[in-house]
Amino acid sequence: MTRPIVGIISNSYLINDQYPTHAGGTMNSEAVSTVAGCMPLLIPSDPRFVSVEELLQTCDGFVLTGARPNVHPDEYGEDPTEAHGDFDRARDAITLPLVRACVERGQPFLGICRGFQEVNVAMGGSLYPEIRDLPGRDNHRMPPDGTLEEKFALRHVVTLSEDGPFARVFGSHKVLTNTLHGQGIKTPGARVVIDGHAPDGTPEAIYIKDAPGFTLSVQWHPEWDAANDPVSRPLFSTFGEAVRQWATFKGAPRKISA
Repeated sequence: MTRPIVGIISNSYLINDQYPTHAGGTMNSEAVSTVAGCMPLLIPSDPRFVSVEELLQTCDGFVLTGARPNVHPDEYGEDPTEAHGDFDRARDAITLPLVRACVERGQPFLGICRGFQEVNVAMGGSLYPEIRDLPGRDNHRMPPDGTLEEKFALRHVVTLSEDGPFARVFGSHKVLTNTLHGQGIKTPGARVVIDGHAPDGTPEAIYIKDAPGFTLSVQWHPEWDAANDPVSRPLFSTFGEAVRQWATFKGAPRKISA
């Protein structure tokens, strides 16, 4: 049986600082394939090579992945500073209109880290360039040393709305997650509902109000150990169900809870 296709947003990357590629973490493909039950398809996120319309017609759903480059602050009306870090304008040009189109069509997407931030910016929101510089906030960045297991270790609780879509997915309004990000939501975009927070108040889980499809997005990295983690597994499984629903009822998606 043919699996529905999930487009995984890639990132511009230089191999040996010379050879340009579009890259995506293997753990994203693994989570989509083994947990969501869909076929992963890496997207060259550059408008020179693909259009949003082509992606909407080719894929049944999308994973907006994490990345080191950040959304350019021009996209939310602010000037770039050194604190904003590196950028990937080609990815911005694909993902921001793609998010808006998916919201309108009811086509499922799962936002992760940078993808979470892209969803907020696409809907008209803004970002803080560096969360750890804000009074009372913790350092949410990836630990600089250690193994991958140590970098992706569970580090804080996320508290969710008790009657929100995330609590329904997880079966709890408190979950333990990793944290590997520098930026975060400053102003929520139109219809962006912040449904979960870290202990320091940093937004960690969002969805789009009244969207006809799956729009759950998280600031942490659920793709890590997705098949075994008790939070990641139901998130990717629920996303996969939404993608299968879209693939079955293309053009006339049914209302789903998230």
